[in-house]
Amino acid sequence: MGIAEMLDELKQKARRDPALRAELLKTRKDPQPLNAFCRKCRELGYDIYDMDLITAGEEFYATMRRSTNGGGENSPMLEGEDDFYELFFAGLE
Repeated sequence: MGIAEMLDELKQKARRDPALRAELLKTRKDPQPLNAFCRKCRELGYDIYDMDLITAGEEFYATMRRSTNGGGENSPMLEGEDDFYELFFAGLE
């Protein structure tokens, strides 16, 4: 299972479980929120690490840009589409 699929599954669980949702939201208050979030994911059985999460978003965005108008400079800039961490919380809040 890839990062995007794990995040989707975790988000669905958190939507159904208010305690889990609160735990995940609490990680945002940590001095190192990305690290705290990934640590919580691993505690919950999702093998997600900081750099894997960052890289997955960047790779997804790069693929999307290449597929739009031949890629390159003519591709539209999609704000935040490369940040799976922020997209996760946007869908959770």
